[in-house]
Amino acid sequence: MPGISKHAVSHASNPVRTGIPAVWMRAGTSKGLFIHEHDLPWSKDLWAPILLSALGSAEGGKRQLNGVGGATPTTSKVAVIRKSKIPVVDADYTFVQVAPDQAQVDMTGNCGNMASGVGPFALDEELFHVLAPLLNWQMHITVFNTNTQQILVETVHVTPDGRFSEDGDYSIAGVRGTASPIRMNIIKPAGSMTGRLFPSGAKQEMLTVGSAHTPTPFIVRVSLVDAANPFALLSASTMPAAYHGSEPTSPLSLGIIEEIRVAGAVRFGLAEDTATAGRVIGTPKIAHLYPCRREVDVGRHIDEADIEVLPFSLGQPHPSLQPTGAVCVGTALSIPGTVAWDIQRQAPGVHHGDSQTRQAMMINPTMSTVKWLLTPQWTDGRGGGVGMHENGETSVESVSMFRTARRLFE
Repeated sequence: MPGISKHAVSHASNPVRTGIPAVWMRAGTSKGLFIHEHDLPWSKDLWAPILLSALGSAEGGKRQLNGVGGATPTTSKVAVIRKSKIPVVDADYTFVQVAPDQAQVDMTGNCGNMASGVGPFALDEELFHVLAPLLNWQMHITVFNTNTQQILVETVHVTPDGRFSEDGDYSIAGVRGTASPIRMNIIKPAGSMTGRLFPSGAKQEMLTVGSAHTPTPFIVRVSLVDAANPFALLSASTMPAAYHGSEPTSPLSLGIIEEIRVAGAVRFGLAEDTATAGRVIGTPKIAHLYPCRREVDVGRHIDEADIEVLPFSLGQPHPSLQPTGAVCVGTALSIPGTVAWDIQRQAPGVHHGDSQTRQAMMINPTMSTVKWLLTPQWTDGRGGGVGMHENGETSVESVSMFRTARRLFE
């Protein structure tokens, strides 16, 4: 299947040790290797054994002790970068998700966190020239993601000698301390893998799921949204009783989540059947949506979030709401008829779907929360956003978010 590679790697059969220049970076709430494409084989089909060995997944264990991977999905990632040949684009970037517990790589989707490190990496590696003078010591770096064929524009702070300025006073949920903000503007994120914002043609639907964990197939209410990455956004209240009666990280619960994911993949049009969908570890992703009844500190005051989110990735609850997940949730919050639209908070003085900043509260497996601010943008002169084509198709012109990044070692 395109974008999926599963390998058995034997170190004994290849005793010659080779070295590849690489940088280990934190980008957003992820960590991974940043590698120049010219330091890898010419064909992407030949990358898997190298990256599996580098991260420590070649033997298929769970701890990645023989590599630099951190034994979690968020710390087992690779960004492969090259100087772009596309006019007005500075760098091309391919995202590779390396499974931390098996010898498998996935190149079927993008990672918003890792993408935020591409601009700083390309700047420091001198893939392009800094043109002085810079307004407020900031510059825009245009990045092309090869996985989704989408454009991102990253605004970064630059030092007087033309390098990425890491230090600043901006903080993001999930990362201690502060750093300089990286503004990521994803251009036309809709249809990243399917060509449509709502690939099934419905803003929400009832998805029938065959299950080995319930006596009969069950039905969940879901919005299948493809914006920056394909996500199945579920109404948590419609999950089967077996799921509600089990811990979120139990084998039974995670088995049900995977069954929903592969059923969603077929409905998305990403796979012909559930068996094929089960061989793709990275996409689509899953997020549970809940009505929000708790308060969140948004920096200047305590407020209520519009919605609570429990995201999943690679078969496990994700420790933070992925940037691409935020794009999908934020988009769905702004469009009438989606599951997110129906669930979001109805507060006095708040107009359903207006242009105010959206607040999504992320729920981790222990039910603690972090904040995430989502700002939908519009096509009426307010800069960016969600609009409607003449044929009735909803479009998303652009979505912006902020991340931070730090170069750790090389």
